Amino acid sequence: MELAQYPARILDIPMKYLFFLTALIAALSLTAAEKNIIFIITDDQSPTLGSYGDPVAYSPAVDSLAADGTLFSRAYATTASCSASRSVVMSGLHNHANGQYGHTHNYHKFESFRNVVSLALPRVLANEGYRTAQIGKYHVAPEEVFHYETYLSGNGRNAVQMANASEDFITADDNRPFFLYFATSDPHRGGGKDENFDGELKPDLFGNLPDDAAFEGVDEKIYDLDDVIIPPFLPDTKESRSELAQYYQSTARVDQGVARLIEILKANDLYDKTLIVFTADHGMAFAGAKTTIFEGGLRVPFVVRNPYEKNRGVVSKAMISHIDITPSLLDFAGGLDKKNNTPKRIVTAKEFWKNKDYVFMENMGKNEYSSYHGKSWIDILGKPAAKHWDVVFGSHTFHEIQMYYPMRSVSDGRYKLIWNIAAGLPYPFASDLWASSTWQAQLAKGPETEYGMMTVDEYVNRPTWELYDLGAIGYEDKNLAEDPHYETVLADMKVTLKEYQKTMDDPWIMKWEYE
Repeated sequence: MELAQYPARILDIPMKYLFFLTALIAALSLTAAEKNIIFIITDDQSPTLGSYGDPVAYSPAVDSLAADGTLFSRAYATTASCSASRSVVMSGLHNHANGQYGHTHNYHKFESFRNVVSLALPRVLANEGYRTAQIGKYHVAPEEVFHYETYLSGNGRNAVQMANASEDFITADDNRPFFLYFATSDPHRGGGKDENFDGELKPDLFGNLPDDAAFEGVDEKIYDLDDVIIPPFLPDTKESRSELAQYYQSTARVDQGVARLIEILKANDLYDKTLIVFTADHGMAFAGAKTTIFEGGLRVPFVVRNPYEKNRGVVSKAMISHIDITPSLLDFAGGLDKKNNTPKRIVTAKEFWKNKDYVFMENMGKNEYSSYHGKSWIDILGKPAAKHWDVVFGSHTFHEIQMYYPMRSVSDGRYKLIWNIAAGLPYPFASDLWASSTWQAQLAKGPETEYGMMTVDEYVNRPTWELYDLGAIGYEDKNLAEDPHYETVLADMKVTLKEYQKTMDDPWIMKWEYE
């Protein structure tokens, strides 16, 4: 409504109130249906994007979102394990607190506590009047906690097909705003080996089709071994290059799905009414990244395009964490009680379960889960100098059920402390990472063989404490925990870690007292 439509007596107010009135009218004109959300989460992807300075990556669609939004250069998963990480994304709680300590599928059978229902992302957005849908990889449990109104069928290896399968939901004749959880299976390992590779150890296909075949609707980007960028945590070998070539091809397919989503939104006048978030559950599926709490495992791409933020093309150095996602999306929806960091329309677990046909009230967790561990980053979008967290916390316990190896980390952006709680045990491998040609090639050469910035033996046999200065290259290159020059830093970081464990309700805090 224009100001000219208001009666003169309403406009006969002091000028100092005119700006407030104009802002109020603008806010009232923004209907709920104009605050849609698409959350895109890929599977095992590091910040290998053009917008992050990678000259090799094919990522024009995601780069366009970054150019028209905010790119977070220091965004962190809390754990580099698929199920555990997704439980954090969908709850705003560390996985050590929400109960999803590791994988949920088949014999691993971890799941979140049922009390998490009070904070779960699809539940709280539904309480705000959103219609919710999920497509692609789900990988959390129980479904009744992380419940979506609609489950769409899509090929997680073809993000273009997933986007097309989402079109009817996005454009549905429904006055409610929509929330779409769009989860690709790319660039996760899988699909067999590249039998055409000239070498004894064949690279994993990372979901790509054999013989350079293309998925329907996808222009496959084929990479040569000499094209790829070797991150510092990997060895520069023929084997790692061949696997990275497959990885880059898989990430390029994701980008084409993002492009198709953008096309659908623009064609239906929804692009400027929809918040788009792009991230990954954790870093790439290589030993040295996935299942570790090294930077290669926890650093993730994170791009946000808020159509209502005036400042665009911003690179933010604020440290953010996956625990921030649920409260941030709820904040955008207008449903976050910022003072108490909880949903405005919270339905407590006690209320939710009281009328359910659920006899054994077990696996509830010890808490009511009334507030989030994370905090909203909506207010810092478009502000390159804004800060968010002073420290970020990593928390890993399991990947596969046979891989018990609890680790905790804390980083202030300069120094990073890792506590290997199970030090003394050999570091356990995810089955696909152990079988990878990248690892097997180095393992065969002996324990003193270099693997990235450490040896094979150093990778397998971890000390209790690891302290790193990330200032030089941004990765863990030299353990300073035994260096007397860093004795004070080590002591201070230990205090910070323990206090953080207490604040974030970590059951493994008791390991300070025994073992």
